[in-house]
Amino acid sequence: MQKKSTTSETLSPKKRAINENKSQKNNPAKTAAEKNVAGGGGNTSLKKALGENTVFRILSCICFYILLILLWQAIYTLGTGTFGWWKSYAMPSPAGVVKSLEKLIANGTLWQAVIYSLRRVLIGFVISLLLGIVLGLLISASRFLNRCLKPLMNGLQSLPSVCWVPFAILWFGLDESAVLFVVVIGSTFSVALAIENAIAQVPPIYKRAAATMGATRIQMYTKVIFPAALPGFLAGLRQSWSFAWRALMSGEVMSAYVGLGYSLMAGRDMADINQVTAVMLVIIVIGILIDRCVFSTLERRLQKSRGLQ
Repeated sequence: MQKKSTTSETLSPKKRAINENKSQKNNPAKTAAEKNVAGGGGNTSLKKALGENTVFRILSCICFYILLILLWQAIYTLGTGTFGWWKSYAMPSPAGVVKSLEKLIANGTLWQAVIYSLRRVLIGFVISLLLGIVLGLLISASRFLNRCLKPLMNGLQSLPSVCWVPFAILWFGLDESAVLFVVVIGSTFSVALAIENAIAQVPPIYKRAAATMGATRIQMYTKVIFPAALPGFLAGLRQSWSFAWRALMSGEVMSAYVGLGYSLMAGRDMADINQVTAVMLVIIVIGILIDRCVFSTLERRLQKSRGLQ
């Protein structure tokens, strides 16, 4: 009896191995998946797929912009040559814009304008950020201010920044202070409204739970309201930045002696439509880069820290 039991015990693993081989042959997809997981092939395939997808997105964007430039050139050629819809000096061309950019880079005008404009908008945006946070906290904490001051701030935010330029010139003269005033007044109310809106979007149950646990007013703001309102405030901050960037251009167009706005008006005074377009493209590219490199990065890190990515 012992010999029979021993023989059956030694044969049973072989039978199990034969059965496993048969099942693997019947299900080759499962076998390949197991090999990929065991050898790290799944991660490699995933990384390869993601890399190919990124390359495809970059190439598709490049092709799109190439087609856009070709379409621009075709419209310029047809409009100025074939049909004669407009004069050549009134319509920018891709080649003319590139030549204007090369000229601005060669004489150092473009780099100087970019540095001055970025410095102004950075200083003005920091000031508007500080003032906007204070105003936003006030109108969110006081029902009276929220009822009376918030509508006025909405109206002031919708006012074009160029409307403040005459005040800036009369109060500060034609210097840096005038440009900074336009930037600050153009973005402060947007920051304040972003703060108020982000705090208003915090679920009331968070506040009730914190109050039930005995949180003080300071703890309510620092531990509950501010962390919960941070994603909404960051989204509003991106919009406030765009207001500050546009306000800067309004201020530099009217009162600055150097900067991107001044270069824009210099091209207009010289009737150089290619320079005007070149500076406009630089303004657009800087705005996109700051939005993508600063605000999008902050949003991704915030979402990742909260397990949303």
